[in-house]
Amino acid sequence: MGLDAYVIMPNHLHGILRLRPVVENGATRLGDPLSEIVRWFKAQSTRAYIHGVHEMGWPRFEQRLWQRGYYEHVIRSEDDLVHARGYILRNPRRWMSDPDNPSSVDTHPTSPWDM
Repeated sequence: MGLDAYVIMPNHLHGILRLRPVVENGATRLGDPLSEIVRWFKAQSTRAYIHGVHEMGWPRFEQRLWQRGYYEHVIRSEDDLVHARGYILRNPRRWMSDPDNPSSVDTHPTSPWDM
């Protein structure tokens, strides 16, 4: 597994995970399922944040640190990969008009893949 393009935003993150195939008994499958990888990441980052709250004076978070689900998109072509990388890398420039930004100047949400 590897991390391709990614960006950490004030209230979310975007990233491309490269999952490597595993060969077992002559059959090829992906390694850990994406759901397990995301669950592990959320658990580890939550533990680290709680440590920061207790040991470094970070502000407490209300309710949950992470939303329950996540958005996934299987990248099946080089064009799709280029498009996804571009979306991720352009995302910070769109933060001021992001409907999830509490200070947003634009309250009309659009599909993330149209941006």
